[in-house]
Parts: sequence; C-alpha cells; structure tokens
Amino acid sequence: MPLKAAIVPVTPLQQNCALVWDDSTMEAAVVDPGGDVPRILEALRELKLQPVHVLLTHGHFDHAGGAAELRDALPGVPLLGPDQRDAFLLDALEDAGRTYGVPGGRNVRPDRWLVEGDHVMLGTHRFDVLHTPGHTPGHVVFVQRQAGFALVGDVIFQGSVGRTDFPYGDGPGLLRSIRDKVMPLGDAMAFLCGHGAGSTLGMERQTNPFVKEALALQD
Repeated sequence: MPLKAAIVPVTPLQQNCALVWDDSTMEAAVVDPGGDVPRILEALRELKLQPVHVLLTHGHFDHAGGAAELRDALPGVPLLGPDQRDAFLLDALEDAGRTYGVPGGRNVRPDRWLVEGDHVMLGTHRFDVLHTPGHTPGHVVFVQRQAGFALVGDVIFQGSVGRTDFPYGDGPGLLRSIRDKVMPLGDAMAFLCGHGAGSTLGMERQTNPFVKEALALQD
C-alpha cells in the first residue's frame, strides 16, 4: 500500500513530528507539530506533500506547541485531536513551554476533538482512533490496520513507555492502555512513537519490561 512516513525532529526534546502520506495522492497528515514550524513547512515543500490534516496524539507542549502556528500557515487544514480530556493541557501550552525553556508555543483548541471509535481518512487509508490514557488523560493513537502501522505518541517507546509522574499521570492506567488497546493490535504492527526510534509490537513484547508488566497486570 502506498503509505509513507518521515520524521521531522522538533523542539530541544527531539519530539518526532511525523509526516504521513499517501504516495499515490501525496495527501499528508502532520502529526504532533510540537514546534519548529518553519522546519515542518520546509519538509512538506521538499517532499511535495499536500497536507489535509494536522493531528495531535496528546496535549503536551512538545507535541502540540506549534499546532496553532501550523494551522495558521495551512489555511483550511483542520486540526484534529486529541480527546477532550486533554483540553487543560492545550490551554496551558504557553506556560508549559516557558517552564521547560521552550518559549514560542501558543495555546490551542482543535477544530474537532477525537474519541474512541472515530477515524481519520488519508486518501484511501483509514486511521482508527483509540483512546489510550495514562501518560495524559486524553491521549489517543492512530492505527492503520491494513498497512500494519500505528502512530502511538508517548504511550509506548522502543524499550520504554511514556512518563506518568505528572499530577494527572496514571501509571496503572497507562499499563491498561498498553494491555487492552495497543498490544491486541498484533505483533506485526509497526509504530512510530513520540521520541526515539520506532519498533514493532512483537519486538516490544519480547524486550520491553513495561510491556511485560502490562501484560501481567491483573485488574
């Protein structure tokens, strides 16, 4: 299937802003534009992509801090997600960026919140939306089942998982999201995550101690 992806590292936290596109139409989604918007726009131009969506997995500043600026630069391209339970984070992006020494972000609200069961189309490719709380209350992931490809934000990384030591974090909730929502997608599912290299769920099942803990979790 003609689905391609590229990473644009943004912010000093080296967040993986993902460009995902249908190679037959060149329609693209920009996922988690945390900052460095001129760099994202230049990548879109170099790859000759036609953005049709800007997607947010969650409301942390390194994932969403550039969303307002990018939406302004792409008139008519809607900003979608995350789940509304991350509204308080999107309303505090400016303060969060200053706290971490990354000024320039703007508070933002999406054109449409996403909920479990929604989907986003990219050309002929359907990305299913799953609500995966724990790292943040409104975190979502995007799953393209036919291509065996998912955009998982900060739910799971190669060898690790997202932080839950924030006041609103939920460690057991994150493990349940991994056990009940992510791992059932199957070992062949490849993913791009918010930081670091991607992986497959099969590899993480074998090597990621947090996944092993999640799968052993008893409610």
